[in-house]
Amino acid sequence: MPRPAPAAAAFPEKLKQRLYPVVLGLFAENDFHRVNIREIYKKSGISPSTIYRYFPSKEDLLFAILDEKIGEIGALVREHIKGIESAREVLRKIFWVTMDYYDRNPGVAVTAFITVPMRAWMKERSYRREDASAILAEVVRRARERGEIDPSLRTAQILDQYYMHCYRQIHLWYFNGMTTKLVDRIPIFFDTLWKTLSPASSPGKG
Repeated sequence: MPRPAPAAAAFPEKLKQRLYPVVLGLFAENDFHRVNIREIYKKSGISPSTIYRYFPSKEDLLFAILDEKIGEIGALVREHIKGIESAREVLRKIFWVTMDYYDRNPGVAVTAFITVPMRAWMKERSYRREDASAILAEVVRRARERGEIDPSLRTAQILDQYYMHCYRQIHLWYFNGMTTKLVDRIPIFFDTLWKTLSPASSPGKG
């Protein structure tokens, strides 16, 4: 079972602005096990006693940050898909908002998808994205009502497709030296993805 999330909400906002960029920078540039609280303290100027008051370990600190930062994507998605009727365009916008966020916050992308050991993160509440599940579940429900997607597909299968493409594109982006924008990769996979989701009677789907 995932452990309860640390009480990061009580951490002062002005300290977050100093601490979070340092933590994400260190974890994005170094192996997970090479980063320690001492180095975080030296670069942020925030004393270990202050950090430990809110976060019992570097793992708790990092996972709280990832939970907060990745949670921002859900709020942005909800705002950006307002008024869009087409399920295809809603899904495309969800990918765009996600990839644009990671383009603007590369430290979050590298830390979450490259640096963090999955076995450790899977034990944390921050790994479970109920916000993303809720948004996609609503998109799928409306798409089914309008006959825009294959009715045999379960919501979980569509959610799997979303995460699969996010992981794959971020891994390729990182492997290739982060020299391109993630949003520019959406046209590479999106049309093929939509064909797998659209009803069998749709043009071009066998």
